[in-house]
Amino acid sequence: MKKTHRLAVAVAASAALSLGLAACSTDGSTVTAGPSNTPSPSTPGPSTPSSPGSSSPGSTGTATVAAEHNDADVAFAQQMIVHHRGALAMAQMADRRAQSPQVQALAERITAAQGPEIDAMSSWLRTWGQEVPDGMSIDGMSMDGMGGMGGMSHGPEMTGMMSSEQMDELEGMSGAGFDQMWLTGMVAHHEGAVEMSRTEQDQGANPQALALAEVIAADQTAEIDEMNQLLEQL
Repeated sequence: MKKTHRLAVAVAASAALSLGLAACSTDGSTVTAGPSNTPSPSTPGPSTPSSPGSSSPGSTGTATVAAEHNDADVAFAQQMIVHHRGALAMAQMADRRAQSPQVQALAERITAAQGPEIDAMSSWLRTWGQEVPDGMSIDGMSMDGMGGMGGMSHGPEMTGMMSSEQMDELEGMSGAGFDQMWLTGMVAHHEGAVEMSRTEQDQGANPQALALAEVIAADQTAEIDEMNQLLEQL
């Protein structure tokens, strides 16, 4: 399944801004984040379509980001980190349990894209003096009051994430049944990420966060279409 990147220029600009080039704050100073402690996943081989997040901040040890930001940018980064970790957990299951090669390949692409995006957003939050979520939640508490996307918590309330019970059920499945549940769950998960990205585009201020939100919305919309086609083939 070919994946069309409608925003190739935006992808390149985002990668250059957030992962390679120094960005300037409102007073003209450069703000550089500390090194990421999270190892980046391996980049897929040449036959795997490239993803917007495939240039890992771990390759240079630092990520740079503009100092300008608002509450919506912080909420986007914090909540998208948690959201991406949920996708990575699902992708790891597919490696062991999926029957469809297309599902396995998609899971690998999700890991390759979203792992480096977690690294980048974590670096941004450290630069801004904000908390980096630990695990699948922020101190295990609700995310109320965290900017423009407050009111979300780990679980089904967090824009498409599977509940713990659903994750346990998926963990116990394999074969065609796993593929069906995985694709259905990942479609909902991606729809949540697109919704969160649209909110960032409407309310955010930081140029790197806005660029990443644009890429996530475009790429995950394309993957939703891909997964719906796979579901029709099951």
